[in-house]
Amino acid sequence: MEYTDVAYEVSEQIATITMNRAKRMNAFRGRTIEEMLHAFKRAWADPGVAVVILTGAGEKSFCVGGDQIEYAETGSYGTSDNGLWEIDELHMAIRDIPKPVIAAVNGYAIGGGHVFHVLCDVTIASENAKFGQAGPRVGSFDAGWGTALLTRIVGEKKAREIWYFCRQYTAQEALDMGLVNKVVPLADLMTEARDWARQAADMSPTALRALKHAFNADGAHIYGQAKMAADILRIFGTSDEAMEGKKAFAEKRKPDFSPYR
Repeated sequence: MEYTDVAYEVSEQIATITMNRAKRMNAFRGRTIEEMLHAFKRAWADPGVAVVILTGAGEKSFCVGGDQIEYAETGSYGTSDNGLWEIDELHMAIRDIPKPVIAAVNGYAIGGGHVFHVLCDVTIASENAKFGQAGPRVGSFDAGWGTALLTRIVGEKKAREIWYFCRQYTAQEALDMGLVNKVVPLADLMTEARDWARQAADMSPTALRALKHAFNADGAHIYGQAKMAADILRIFGTSDEAMEGKKAFAEKRKPDFSPYR
């Protein structure tokens, strides 16, 4: 596959997958999801890859979720070449690849971008990173991995706070709540992430694979919940209520959800 929305590089047994839409704050569309899924499967199949780093292009954003501007303008995020919206498949690839996945968060990790880092095995954040959800503000939600797995990481009260109020949290606040593993200056982010990756690459690959499957088994039931949530979101996404959130975002105004309460 020829990548347009993603950059892929392998060195020192480390595959680096970079969401490469800096002009859109690395917001994803159908093409982005397709390329990311292809890149994760490529790293999965490559015996020369021991660890994967997921990051975003530029210094401002890791990923701010789905491209709301495109959705407001076209009525969808676009599809892949095969006509499918494969976000669920991408989530499972991040979770199931039998190699550690390190999120190197370089700025905003919001909405669907926040879910990406939650799904990764560990997260290294730059000091300028910001974390949070935006779904209820733009007529969207993740009632699957983005809620259930987040709850296991930060606890139920904090997870509800993150989703209900759409606040943004600093890297230090994320560290304090156990949402990230380490915070470093932006200039040191990739050096630190690669250092962690090299340490993991020195470990027994079979042991790491078994450990990842063991950790995943604890929350395996979430898969069914995530699929059901995706079906509900697909129906809700075309409703007048959801479109009000997306249009308000694109028009840079406060949404009016009062008619739907």
